[in-house]
Amino acid sequence: MEQIKGGVTAAKGFLAADTAAGIKYKDRADMAMIYCETPCRAAGTFTRNIVKAAPVKWDQHVVYDIGRAQAVVVNAGIANACTGAEGMEYCRKTAQKAGELLHIPADEVLVASTGVIGMQLPIERICAGVEAMVPALSGALESGQKAARAIMTTDTREKEAAVQIELSGKTVTIGGMCKGSGMIHPNMCTMLSFVTTDAAISQELLQEALRADVEDTYNMISVDGDTSTNDTCLLLANGMAGNPEITEKNEDYEAFVKALNVVNETLAKKMAGDGEGATALFEVKVIGAKTKEQAKILSKAVITSNLTKAAIYGHDANWGRILCAMGYSGAQFDPETVDLFFESRAGKIQLIKDGVALDYSEEEATKILSEPEVTAIADIKMGTAEAAAWGCDLTYDYVKINADYRS
Repeated sequence: MEQIKGGVTAAKGFLAADTAAGIKYKDRADMAMIYCETPCRAAGTFTRNIVKAAPVKWDQHVVYDIGRAQAVVVNAGIANACTGAEGMEYCRKTAQKAGELLHIPADEVLVASTGVIGMQLPIERICAGVEAMVPALSGALESGQKAARAIMTTDTREKEAAVQIELSGKTVTIGGMCKGSGMIHPNMCTMLSFVTTDAAISQELLQEALRADVEDTYNMISVDGDTSTNDTCLLLANGMAGNPEITEKNEDYEAFVKALNVVNETLAKKMAGDGEGATALFEVKVIGAKTKEQAKILSKAVITSNLTKAAIYGHDANWGRILCAMGYSGAQFDPETVDLFFESRAGKIQLIKDGVALDYSEEEATKILSEPEVTAIADIKMGTAEAAAWGCDLTYDYVKINADYRS
């Protein structure tokens, strides 16, 4: 496996474009389009929030009932959530406009929105944006990067990832882009993610691979504990790599799953590290667990602890907050056997052994915690299972960003 440059246009046959439609932002691109030269097998996972945005409902129909797609239209600034029948009609009109211009069925056009909840989309600007993007579609890596930038809201940087693998002698590429910075607490992923591949794989296995991988990637990140109304992760496969179609769980399937995991984990960590107002990516690894589920529960409890997140912002090795969060997680373990470490590019330090504080250097701990990527490792000594979760520190700027988000 090789990590390469690019995002949604890295795989064969995929094109992208962006435009400034003036939906909410007046000084930047705010719409993106992904298009494939041939129909794709489509897979997707969506929010478990009972309040689902209109684009989520539209895409669930396309993925689960049709199983094919050839284009995706995304807008930033307005979420098209809590917009009733009018919002659903705007999804249809967006897909219809794209379908007409691309000469594909409207029910093979996926749509996605992100931004303020409760506002209606300016559908005339949306349709004008589609008209502007269709002739600008390009397979250049730069086009994919611009598309990734256009879908941002409070994100500070675009987020892309791509890998290449060999499947039965054929080079297969998987690439993706995502956005997510606030309202991040996946229960399916709280964000928008679009992954493309030229692999030949059945729709059933494509869906199974995505659903399973989401649990270990996007569902293991959190910024603020809020699960969005618009969570969407879409995976399109066009088969243009020419590999024998994957129709069973063989070696090619396992290799595909591993590559998909690299793309999704990379994108997930980029979102966690770019949390609103964040200065650091905070990773928590729980090792020595009895089961993977136990490790997941414990690690997620720590990254969602506001007290722990605040300590990370202050570069304060307040390990008691970590042990406390583990204790109320609901997972059973013996606190008197826990070893805890902090690690970053500045080094590694052990804070507690068997649940008791060691005579460590606070100065050294602060140095380690001052890096932009910090890891806490908790060994609970119950078995061989492990899991990782990703979050960020909690800063003053998070409150500032969200206090006036609509204005």
